[in-house]
Amino acid sequence: MHRPYRARSMRTLQGAVAAVTGAGSGIGRALAIALAAGGADLALADWDEAGLAGTAALLPADRKVTTRRVDVSDRAAIEAWRDAVATDFGRVSILVNNAGVSLYGSFDETSIGDLEWIMGINLWGGVYGTKAFLPLLRREPQANIVSISSVFGLIAPPLQVGYSSSKFAIRGFSEALRHELGPTSVRLTVVHPGGIKTAIAARSRTGEFADAAQQAKDVKGFERSLKTPPEAAAARIVSAILHDKPRLLIGSDAFVLDIVRRFFPARYMQVLGPLLDPKKRFRPSVPAAPQLSGEPN
Repeated sequence: MHRPYRARSMRTLQGAVAAVTGAGSGIGRALAIALAAGGADLALADWDEAGLAGTAALLPADRKVTTRRVDVSDRAAIEAWRDAVATDFGRVSILVNNAGVSLYGSFDETSIGDLEWIMGINLWGGVYGTKAFLPLLRREPQANIVSISSVFGLIAPPLQVGYSSSKFAIRGFSEALRHELGPTSVRLTVVHPGGIKTAIAARSRTGEFADAAQQAKDVKGFERSLKTPPEAAAARIVSAILHDKPRLLIGSDAFVLDIVRRFFPARYMQVLGPLLDPKKRFRPSVPAAPQLSGEPN
């Protein structure tokens, strides 16, 4: 019986060329450092040019590194970056779709514009990046794609409707693509980080109709649950690349959430609610929601 070709796991980073989005801070910066330490050359992208420069300054001088300001929600910008990487390096063997943002507010508190914004970065950024770089990755004898989802791509708590939607979506896209890539030389890992000590929560966009003062209080409380250093997360991701792990949970909280939602697929929030929302701030309706066109006063 014919068996589909499956590449061996990438056992070393020596000679690899890694393209990483969201490399200006957090997990992206830690990953750039870890990949470079392993012997990879790097093409780094981020919206934050100052952050990118800060990352580049932390990398060893013997590694080839390029940086580019890229809005990952802009397909043309992603394709232009791909072309520049192909010119600068001639090849790409690792793609990390890491760029991500968060959005604070319930469905009533967020506008369509808010939701389009977060889906543009968290979902379409990954789709555009993969579509652009996959032809280069296919040329490699061993190649890897890393898609950063979240524990909120496993569970969907209140006040995270935009973020969870985007992270469930990138998870579904990546899992389907991983199955399609099975007979090829390209491997794919979906990563579900738990509470990582990054600034993503502090930098959350406020939903158009959300209460910014309440957001500040909730974010302060949420940040107390961020336990895992980004460097530890990066080390786990590099290990997953080298050992061809299709799925990676990071942090003990991620394992707990995953187990609870498996046992209580429809009722996990009843179990997790006090943990995720100890003040039970969530409101099922928001009186100040905007009026629909033609709705009576």
